Parts: sequence; structure tokens; C-alpha cells
Amino acid sequence: MEMNSLKPTEVFKFFAEINRIPRPSKKEERMIAYLEQFARERGLECKVDETGNVLIRKGAAPGMENRKTVILQSHMDMVCEKNREVEFDFEKDAIRTWVDGDWLRADGTTLGADDGIGVAMELALLDASDIAHGPIECVFTRDEETGLSGAFGMKPGFMSGDILLNLDSEDEGQLFVSCAGGAATTAEFDFTPVDVPQDYFFFEVKVKGLTGGHSGDDINKKRANANKILARFLYNAWAKYDLYLCDIQAGGLHNAIPREAMAVCAIPMKDKESIRVDWNLFSADVEEEYSVTEKTMVFELQSESARPEAVEREVARKLIWALQAVHNGTLSMSQDIDLVETSSNLASIRLTDGNKILVKTSQRSSILSARHHMSNMVKAAFELAGARVEVGEGYPGWKMNPESEILKIAVETYKALFGKEPKVLGIHAGLECGLFSEKYPGLDMVSFGPTLRGVHSPDERLLIPTVAMVWDHIKAILKNIPVKA
Repeated sequence: MEMNSLKPTEVFKFFAEINRIPRPSKKEERMIAYLEQFARERGLECKVDETGNVLIRKGAAPGMENRKTVILQSHMDMVCEKNREVEFDFEKDAIRTWVDGDWLRADGTTLGADDGIGVAMELALLDASDIAHGPIECVFTRDEETGLSGAFGMKPGFMSGDILLNLDSEDEGQLFVSCAGGAATTAEFDFTPVDVPQDYFFFEVKVKGLTGGHSGDDINKKRANANKILARFLYNAWAKYDLYLCDIQAGGLHNAIPREAMAVCAIPMKDKESIRVDWNLFSADVEEEYSVTEKTMVFELQSESARPEAVEREVARKLIWALQAVHNGTLSMSQDIDLVETSSNLASIRLTDGNKILVKTSQRSSILSARHHMSNMVKAAFELAGARVEVGEGYPGWKMNPESEILKIAVETYKALFGKEPKVLGIHAGLECGLFSEKYPGLDMVSFGPTLRGVHSPDERLLIPTVAMVWDHIKAILKNIPVKA
């Protein structure tokens, strides 16, 4: 089955069209040009801001001129990932799609439905002449995937609508009304290398095979953080042995729960067997604590060749103390919705060639003051240990509005269409809505979209029947937008 036979035809026609246009993050110039040409050909007002965001404005259908203006928004860029054996150039080639039952997939690459399907729905709406709607503004932001730079760069006044429909969610039947803001906090320890005494046993300890996951969406799922487990063992060992820390490499991406952590240490040779016993007992305790969420966790301790130097003792002690003390995981839950409100993730620890140890963490909250508080908690723990600490500028969250008019419309129209209640949710991760809520504080927003799976990977797939459901829902919402006050 070809994509042009999928329903709704008008949406999948434009999805196929934009999937012929290369649009990697930060390289959306051809997509911007396409949108400008699209608007010109239809006599629609179009403007592009200095960041590269595009807005296309369309007037109301006859008889609906007095309705509130609705902004429909999606991002034009896509994550570019492919299987190793696939020959594909994301800056030149068109995405090759195929139908797998009810799913639309790509041939060994990301599909681009995140957020190309949202873009396609906006284009179909702008192209249509038979849909009831008031004034609309279709906004296409750039570079959402690698830094939200389009939303960051958008200046107040670029959009002028009263209501915003964000089309960048991944589960049909779910309406998102809140998201977390975030910031990165980085601690830097300087040290002078010291010699390790003679007749010491060098060993490597490693924790691996953890579940990991997204540091926002999955932070409340009781998954282990490999960095915290390693720090916990080192803290216990430091209290018992004359321990030297020779290396530490732990965690990875700032927005991922660490799956692996490693350290190389040295203790007196006489304690060689004792440390092995302690490690075995420690690993058994931790495995019991995480027996439900960490089925594949692996603990390794093995002999290591002698290292000529180690981290100076006092710096190592303060580092280990800080890693033991610093908060990781959920701090508080929302008072408005069943959702994590504030959290922190101990993301990575790196001993570098320049006699430095860098510790990266990320804090999230749907309330800005709470996120500042969380960042300050982390900052204080590392400053007490003597580190230089920097808190990044971050991005804002989006706090639920219990009185949201558009949410009530979205819920009621969904029930009328499908005979069931949608789920009203928040997400403990970043959405562009967070930035919009800061720049347009009176904007009434809701986020929804068709079902996607495997996003940001070559396994990305779109559940075809949900596209028609979301398309019908958008049209029903637009038909029921209230008049201006």
C-alpha cells in the first residue's frame, strides 16, 4: 500500500510531500523555502522571523470571523538516525516509507513523523476550503530537537492568537496541559595528581545493564541511577579503607538516567579480599532493592593494572561525599495533576585529562521557582565540596491552568466524537509550550497528536488510524472555538 492511499488523504499527501524535503535540525532552509512558496501559491500571508520560524495566517471561514484566533503549531525539523547498513544522506535524500499493517514506517531511517505529521495537518488545514474555522495562524518552529532554539528565538508579538494547539504529542487520546522546564547544573573539581603508595591493589568496579530511560518521563519509575549506586559504594569503601580514586567515568547524556558507571580505585593489598566481599554484599543488597525495575543489572569488580597517579585525597573525599549527598530523582509531585513536579538527575561524571572532574546534572520542574530551588540544592551540595558550579540558563515549564477554556473544548469535542474520555496529562519533559507560556503569558494551550512509537530511532512508526482521529478532533475543536469577548 502506498502513502497516497492512506486516509485522511489530504494529510498524508502533505506528509509525503515534506518527507521529500531534507530538514535536519539546524538545516531547515529548504523547508522554510517550501513553506514560503506554499503560502504564496495560495495567497496567504506569511512571515519568517530572524530565527527561521514561519507563520502563515489564514482568514476565517464565512460566518466565523468573530471567533478567537487559534494558533496551530508544530516543529519543522526532524531527528536524523539510520541503521548502520543503510545508505542514506539526510541532507539530500527523501525519506522512504512503507506500510506495515496499521503502521507507517521508514526504510531503515527515522520516519520524520515527529513532527512532520503535525506540519502536514497544518498544511492540510491551510489548503482546505471546506473546514469551518475562525482566524488561524499556523506556526512552524525550527530546531526543536536539538535545543528548542526556534522557540527560544521567537520574540513576543510574532504570534497574535488567543489559543494554541501544539501538535507534537505522541499518544492519541491524551491531552497534555503541563510540561516541565529544565536547566543543567555543572560542577567542576580541580585536583593535583598524587602518587599511590607501594603494595596497593588496583581494581575496577562497574555497574552496568541498567534500564535507564528519559530523565524526565521516567524519573518516577523507581529505576536505578548507575552513578548514584557507584557513589554509594565508594562512600562506604572510603569509610573503611585507605582508598585512592584513580579514575571515574560514569553516565552519559544529560537527559538520560545513567545505565553504566565505572571507577578505578586502589586500596592496601591486605584488603584485597575484603573489598571483594564488600562488593558482593553490596551488589546483593542493591539487586534486592531494585528487583522489580532492574532485571538485567550487572556488578563487576576486577583487578586493574597499576595506575601511576590518583586524585588528591581531599578532593576525592569531597567529590565522593558530594555525589553521595546530592539529590537524585523526584523531589515533589504536582498539586494540580498526578505528575512529577520537580526532579533532578545526576547525569554524568568524568575525570578528564586536564586534572579535572566534571559532574553534570539536570533539574526539571513545571514551576520556575521550584526548578530554581532544585538547582540551588544541587549547587549547594557541590559548592560545599569546593567545586566551581554553573547553573545554565535553562528553559521554562508550563504550569497547568485548571480553568483552561481550550482544554474544556478539547475534552468535550473528543467525547462527542469518540464516545470516551480523553486522558488529561502533564509531561515531566520539555515542550515548546513552556517557552510560549513565558513569552505569551495569556495564551491558552493544549498539546495532542497521533500515536507514535520508536521516535528518534530507525524504529519510528506512526499508527495510521490515529491520524484520522486527531484530524477529526482538530476540525471539531476549530468549529467550537468561542467568539471574542
